[in-house]
Amino acid sequence: MKWLYYSFCLLPVLPAVAQTKVDSSLLMKDVRTLSSDKFEGRKAGTRGSRLAQFYIIDRFKQIGITPYHDTYEYAFYFQEGEKKVMGTNLYGYIPGKLSTVMVISAHYDHLGMKSDPAAQDTVYNGADDNASGIGGLLAIAAYFKKHPPRYTLVFAAFDGEEEGLQGAKAFVAQPPVPLTQIRQNINMDMIAHNDKNELFVCGTTQYPDLKKYIDDIAAGSSVQLIAGHDKPGTGMDDWTGQSDQYEFFKQKIPFLYFGVEDHPDYHRLTDEYTRINHSFYYRAVQTILDVVKKMDSDMPENKYSGAKKM
Repeated sequence: MKWLYYSFCLLPVLPAVAQTKVDSSLLMKDVRTLSSDKFEGRKAGTRGSRLAQFYIIDRFKQIGITPYHDTYEYAFYFQEGEKKVMGTNLYGYIPGKLSTVMVISAHYDHLGMKSDPAAQDTVYNGADDNASGIGGLLAIAAYFKKHPPRYTLVFAAFDGEEEGLQGAKAFVAQPPVPLTQIRQNINMDMIAHNDKNELFVCGTTQYPDLKKYIDDIAAGSSVQLIAGHDKPGTGMDDWTGQSDQYEFFKQKIPFLYFGVEDHPDYHRLTDEYTRINHSFYYRAVQTILDVVKKMDSDMPENKYSGAKKM
């Protein structure tokens, strides 16, 4: 995420209805597992990336996400200097009443290993960036598998984001459905580490009709859900082009991007499971799920028709 405090607390006691939305223990297990040393930083094209793919595919199967063409795996290639790298996107869908699609996305890759055999810690674990987004994606998929959506929901785990949004580029170049059928992208990148209880959502400046969904959920959210970081001309403060949602934006597909501001562990070896804000993360995922539910139930099917034809 975003090219360019250490906190652990008990999960809050929430009303029984809210607790049915997200399985907190499974959410934390997904992030803890994907950010463990075993996955060697999940850099695209590496053994650690392949292990992460196996884990995510197993979770897709457990949840019951339907694959396209009997596979969740979609390979693509990109150049990294002199080297040609194979990345792998993972995606499937939960059918809705409508054939119109919302794409729920997060990237699973990270920075890999530090080349310093003398260092005590050599793994860029990427707990917040972006095991947290994948954990959120899986939790949202699990909810909608039990509560069938109105829109058809595609759940996409992108590879190669850290190398220049390569997975998202590959997805929009060869999408599973025509781009004109995609109504919305919801992207999550770094949603687990914020000491101010602030979760930002980018995209309402470009698509002001989406702000009412954010305002409705923000009013009752246990995190501060703040629309912003999307004003043109503000340089790096504009996150529009800083994660995978940018490839959808370039195709004139509306997006909302959820994330936190940079923190001391961003792109550092210290971005580990023990350093995310566990309570905040759980509540952030609940909030994003509430936004997706609101949009799924209330959003008009054909409001936008600006996606480019293939």
